[in-house]
Amino acid sequence: MENIELQKIWKSIDNEINPKSKDELSLLLKSKAKQTLNKFIVILSTSILTSIGLIFFLLITSLKRQDDLIYLINNAILGLLVIVSLISGILSWYKIQNNKFSLPLKDWLSERISLLSKWLTGKFSKLYFIVIPLFYVLTVLSIHVYYENKLFIEVINTEESIIGLIIAAPIGLFVSFFAVRKIRRYQLSNLNFLKDLHRRLCNVR
Repeated sequence: MENIELQKIWKSIDNEINPKSKDELSLLLKSKAKQTLNKFIVILSTSILTSIGLIFFLLITSLKRQDDLIYLINNAILGLLVIVSLISGILSWYKIQNNKFSLPLKDWLSERISLLSKWLTGKFSKLYFIVIPLFYVLTVLSIHVYYENKLFIEVINTEESIIGLIIAAPIGLFVSFFAVRKIRRYQLSNLNFLKDLHRRLCNVR
């Protein structure tokens, strides 16, 4: 009976199925769940690499602008935010990957669903509405001031620079929020797939 239920679950994922044993189906379902979780890992890995790249940029530019206190403060605040983001990303990556207790599929899946649900729908899930503008402003200022090759105070006192930053800000923020919303929808879609798979597995008798 259990094998028939597992066959039904797999058939809802892939119509082309040959009769398989319970163990084979369990392995296939775990593989499918891991493939879906790997989509989250790819996004996390990209975020981690981006954070590392930004930290190197901030270190290099800060060393070259040691005489500009305001620029150093801007980079320090941004660097702190990036480091927090990096640590969070690494911990998240580890938690998704880790299965040191070799849990059964249902329990293993339940843990990851709980973790992903907290990130995507928990009380801090809307924090990006505050974080993105802050990240954007500090990053743009850091890059702009560095390549202007002037002191921070000189750049923000230059009318052309301020007008350029003000005009570019709505466009940059719109693109940033649009990208984040697309990624979140993609992640929520994958989370719903995992929830549905877990629900079906829990109904297996």
